[in-house]
Amino acid sequence: MSLIKIKTFSAALFVASCLLAGCAHEARRSPDVLKAEQDTRTSGEHAALAKHFEEAAKEMQSKANEQKKLLKRYEEKHYLYDRQPHDLEAHTRALILKYEQAAKACAEEAIYHRKMASEAAELKK
Repeated sequence: MSLIKIKTFSAALFVASCLLAGCAHEARRSPDVLKAEQDTRTSGEHAALAKHFEEAAKEMQSKANEQKKLLKRYEEKHYLYDRQPHDLEAHTRALILKYEQAAKACAEEAIYHRKMASEAAELKK
């Protein structure tokens, strides 16, 4: 098996594990997060969920940045990656897009829960 196939397989396995863990797409949230969202009523609970989504957004953006570095390497040193550098580049661009979309979705969720926390705090007054 060539080095390029091993790296491509490793990247695909990593993405699959993220999707299964529910970290990269809104529709694939973990059961714990879904339950927490359903049971959220207080300002503190919304604040905790907002923090969770902020951290997830940072993690997704960090992963997108890692992929951007890889893409730059593929583009600069394409001759090192067998005869299929375009496959790697396309795959990496797709990962960047997925991670950035996930980061955006998580950031929007964090904003929503911050707003809900603020409204819940106002109702208490």
